[in-house]
Amino acid sequence: MSYSKKDEDADQAIVKVDRTAVFQEARLFNYSPISPRKCRILLTKIALLLFTGESFPPNEATDLFFGISKLFQNKDPSLRQMMYLIFKELASSASDVIMMTQSIMKDTGVGSDVLYKANAIRALVRIIDATTVQAIERPIKTSIVDRNPSVSSAALVSSYHLLPIARDVVKRWQSETQEAASSSKSSSSFSLGFSTSGSQHALQPSTHFMNQYHAIGLLFQMRSHDRMALVKMVQQLGGPGVVKSPAGTIMLVRLAAKLIEDDASLRKPMLQLLDGWLRHKTEMVNFEAAKAICNLKDVTDGEMTQAIHTLQQFLVSPRAVTKFAAIRILHNVASFKPQSVQSCNPDIESLISNSNRSIATFAITTLLKTGNEGSVDRLMKQISGFMADITDEFKITIVEAIRTLCLKFPSKQAGMLAFLSGILRDEGGYEFKRSVVESMFDLIKFVPGSKEDALAHLCEFIEDCEFTKLAVRILHLLGVEGPKTPHPTKYIRYIYNRVVLENALVRAAAVTALAKFGVGQKDPEVKRSVTVLLTRCLDDIDDEVRDRAALNLRLMTEEDEMANRFIKNESMFSLSTFEHQLVMYVTAEDKATFATAFDISTIPVVSHEQALAEERTKKLTSATPTLKAPSTGPKKPQANGTADSATAALAAAQKHSERLMQIPELRAYGNVLSSSAPVELTESETEYVVSVIKHIYKNNLVLQYEIKNTMPEVVLEEVSVIATPAEDEDQALEEDFTISVSKVTLDIPGTVFVTFKKTADVAYPVTSFTNILKFTSKEIDPTTGEPDESGYEDEYQVEDLELSGSDYVIPAFAGSFDHAWEQTGANGEEASETLQLSSTKSIADATEQLTKALSLQPLDGTDVTLSTSTHTLKLYGKTLGGGKVAALVKMAYSAKSGVTTKITVRSEEEGVAALLVGSVS
Repeated sequence: MSYSKKDEDADQAIVKVDRTAVFQEARLFNYSPISPRKCRILLTKIALLLFTGESFPPNEATDLFFGISKLFQNKDPSLRQMMYLIFKELASSASDVIMMTQSIMKDTGVGSDVLYKANAIRALVRIIDATTVQAIERPIKTSIVDRNPSVSSAALVSSYHLLPIARDVVKRWQSETQEAASSSKSSSSFSLGFSTSGSQHALQPSTHFMNQYHAIGLLFQMRSHDRMALVKMVQQLGGPGVVKSPAGTIMLVRLAAKLIEDDASLRKPMLQLLDGWLRHKTEMVNFEAAKAICNLKDVTDGEMTQAIHTLQQFLVSPRAVTKFAAIRILHNVASFKPQSVQSCNPDIESLISNSNRSIATFAITTLLKTGNEGSVDRLMKQISGFMADITDEFKITIVEAIRTLCLKFPSKQAGMLAFLSGILRDEGGYEFKRSVVESMFDLIKFVPGSKEDALAHLCEFIEDCEFTKLAVRILHLLGVEGPKTPHPTKYIRYIYNRVVLENALVRAAAVTALAKFGVGQKDPEVKRSVTVLLTRCLDDIDDEVRDRAALNLRLMTEEDEMANRFIKNESMFSLSTFEHQLVMYVTAEDKATFATAFDISTIPVVSHEQALAEERTKKLTSATPTLKAPSTGPKKPQANGTADSATAALAAAQKHSERLMQIPELRAYGNVLSSSAPVELTESETEYVVSVIKHIYKNNLVLQYEIKNTMPEVVLEEVSVIATPAEDEDQALEEDFTISVSKVTLDIPGTVFVTFKKTADVAYPVTSFTNILKFTSKEIDPTTGEPDESGYEDEYQVEDLELSGSDYVIPAFAGSFDHAWEQTGANGEEASETLQLSSTKSIADATEQLTKALSLQPLDGTDVTLSTSTHTLKLYGKTLGGGKVAALVKMAYSAKSGVTTKITVRSEEEGVAALLVGSVS
């Protein structure tokens, strides 16, 4: 054994191989007799070249391909395996490879050597095309049900690859695939750290029946367009003992979760299957089933009870990987249903001192989400003990959890702000420091009482900040928030120190921040001081710094209105749209495009808050940025922060505004004030699936209908929607025009726009619309694949659409709900209503439903229900006209009558409170 030091920078290849030399050496394939050893070495060199990114020209690849085919004369099994490996890789670049079909098919026969039969099947699939698939149908079907699991798996995976080019042929193999899915052929593998019983060792070989996993995956692809067939498959294979492959069972779990997502009527039978899988003998299946249940849309506490109990049992497992998986899922659940995880808190607390810091970090952050206000101080002390021992990634996780806690319990902001300022001085990378700074930014914005302390900590931080981006952001915040404080002058010294000591980027940001203390300043002494400091900046060596100083000095001598327009402007262009339009302009193939100047008027103007909404939404939707939502489950509304609804609404409005501005007919309407969430007007399994989004403009309403055709044999042409508002005395809306779509097929959905203009002097009209889908239906000729020339006009009635008062309000933030409630009541009107929600199962469900129905932002952590009998929900928002709206919802639950609610709404604008109450009743 050699103990010499390994050179990490040395060439890691086993041997240096030259493509030209290998091609010349390929004459070895023509020698007689064939030397299996030499040929294997040469094939290994070719494989090395191909797997390291080298490619052979088509002529060389063809010569190599057919030169290797001469090796069929030799029966050496190892040589034959290498041949098939190279055949697979050369098939895409060589010519006339289909000539080898018969030679390879000989090795797929009944009497062939099992050792290389699977390899022959894989190579065979690579060389055929759509016209020759039927020639190999018999050997593939036979191999699917082969007694050897490796041959069966090879045939199943190869069939999966054949689907894109020969779906109709592959679908004829369903009976064989079904037999493979329920077979008991096994192969030896490893359990990847999860045992199949409590007594097994984690790395002990176990029987995994991988061909069942491949068969289930192929069956799903075959039946993906037939929901009832999928339901039948899941129910048949989901029975006890039918599928012995843990990986195959996991696929069934994901299919069951997807069926629940697509069809609500399947929720009960699929949940029964998921509940049974919670007691499966394999841990990985237990975890997948628990995760699927917890990620279901609108999941109730009762539905999650068994899943939470199963995860709680794994928290005391002796294996670290099992505890980590369990606590990670519970951590995710605590983000939107903390009350469901509270029963696990005793077991979670025992993990805080776990030697595995990853487990301890998730335990701490989960407790932060599920704990009450009284446990915050104790948890903060425990966190401080191991912050130095964990990586930046987990530090960020903890910081995000603390930020969420700050917004949930504003009264505890002092202790948490002290903790954040303390770790800000610790060693760490850019992402860690940025997460701490962003958390302080949120405290300043949403918890007004912490503003001055947080600004003081940030001022200290930029004295030694090594990251230019963070220093620039903090200086900008000081410029925005500093002048609003009772003593703005104490921040000027910190800002001017950056002008003296930092690089050009930071100096330029400091100059702009200084100017904001001088513009609009009533104190002449402060204004004079700022003028002196900016005058010194005129001698800076950097052009940008000098130009900013000169501009700001000039603006300080102008009228306040002119200066505020330049320095304190709260609007900006939508940067994502701006960038996209510029890229399209400069990369246009038509040179005539440059004959006209770039039209900047097409770019929507948004507020700074809207411009940052998308980034803020990503940050607030989860306290753990490293965790991804599973593909099987939908995105859930989060209940862990106070900014989610508002930022999501702003981001949605910006996204739709960008798209609508691209439509010439709608450009004249201006910017979108508000866009609703999609409203389903049909069931998901109907012939035509229709949903609609309501876009509110200043003087117009646009209904965006998304239309999907689920019938593969029919094409819809000239598709439009007849939307008719209900008749009333005011008749506040009148149809303006309709933008129809020319064609809707199975693969290509269509979008129809119906626009209305306000005709009456009503600021916020409410009404209901009847909707009729109108189109020309044409059948597709199965021989040509083209629609018939003749068709027939048809209409399809969908559900009515309601335009209610909640469509005219958007969620907004307020530091103190009590203050906002008193202020709104003093300046506006009030309306109230008592309702009986007999169909609502719990206080938590009622809280979620009412928050959505009123389209307002929950404040003071009231989106989380701590009691199952009574609750008070505090909501806040603004109308599209800028008026404040506050709602106080008191709820009481009883098993007999459901949830009884009293909704009281206050609004600054006349009539809005009554409209909002009406949108619920």
